[in-house]
Amino acid sequence: MRKLTFGMNVSLDGYVAAPGDDLGWGVPSDEWFQWWSDRVAATGTALYGRRLWEAMSSHWPTADQQPDVTPAQAEYARRWREMPKVVFSSTTGPVDWNTRLVTGDAVTEITRLKAEGGGVMDIGGATLAAAAMRGGLIDEYVLVTHPVLVGGGKPLFATLDNWVNLALVETRTFPGGVLLTRYETRR
Repeated sequence: MRKLTFGMNVSLDGYVAAPGDDLGWGVPSDEWFQWWSDRVAATGTALYGRRLWEAMSSHWPTADQQPDVTPAQAEYARRWREMPKVVFSSTTGPVDWNTRLVTGDAVTEITRLKAEGGGVMDIGGATLAAAAMRGGLIDEYVLVTHPVLVGGGKPLFATLDNWVNLALVETRTFPGGVLLTRYETRR
């Protein structure tokens, strides 16, 4: 059974995006950015909801061709393009960059993907992750908490039907007071 992880950047007050889908509060340090890049390199398949897919696919496919690109950004762009991806959406058009589109039930497809062989799957996007959480499919939660209060926007966690008990397995501090916490689901 494949492991499913949910990793997101989050404000201290629990939002993945400020009002207006503003992500400007999550300015990465070199060390933090490298950590995300290494995570992408280790991911067998990434699962995206529509909003996160639109944000990622509008930038990373050609980010390494921009004049001010850093070596770390170029490496991330290459890793992102090469990583197998699945987008869950009934409104998104054709997808590219080693990506497949699923328009059916997300929980059913994620359950099927978990049963296949392969590397770790990483789910991104609060709405898609909420469906996987309610289905009891997430094995690990990785929160990268930024020391900022945005006061509203898109919350990280949706309302759940049942508690999800977790065990802390890692903490790490990045420059600027950014805190990584990693939890495994206790079943």
